[in-house]
Amino acid sequence: MAEKPQPVKVLYCSICSLPAEYCEFGPDFEKCKPWLINNAPELYPDLLKEASEKEAEKVSEQLQSIGVSSSADGAASSARPGNALSSKQEDVKRLPGGKIKKKEKQEVVIEKVVRNRRKCITIVKGLDLFGIKLSDASKKLGKKFATGASVVKGPTEKEQIDVQGDISYDIVEYITETWPAVPETAIFFIEDGKKVPAS
Repeated sequence: MAEKPQPVKVLYCSICSLPAEYCEFGPDFEKCKPWLINNAPELYPDLLKEASEKEAEKVSEQLQSIGVSSSADGAASSARPGNALSSKQEDVKRLPGGKIKKKEKQEVVIEKVVRNRRKCITIVKGLDLFGIKLSDASKKLGKKFATGASVVKGPTEKEQIDVQGDISYDIVEYITETWPAVPETAIFFIEDGKKVPAS
């Protein structure tokens, strides 16, 4: 007879509540590192090396501040703190999962979408990056072009203004006159899937 399979015991992280093998993909890997070093060192041997290197750097910095160090150690440790600072700056810019957060460019993107063969919608994205309230902007656009205009969440979960009708080329002049904070060089059209400057 075959042996009865035994249940697998899974070690869960007390910080992020994920299995210890998946902590690096969780939202707070930096917070999980001390817990992983103490409770699951075999899963992340690199963390042990990092921890021992950091401790060695701290000790060498303390010795340097006192003034006790050999010439070889002093040269090596003087090169390390710069690397440690640069890696800390990189960590500040990184999001959980290793993604880097990029600052959004201040630009207005205008796109014309055709639906039902004849009806057009002009989509205006990015006015909010210039400090313009989208609800007020949609009211002004609706009054100026005598059409319906509304604030809608787009496919990227960012708010945009949908204006009924093909007003894509008239809208550039109106935006630059009404809101002087938006320069004409920051306005772009999307034509055939390509971003084209309006000016």
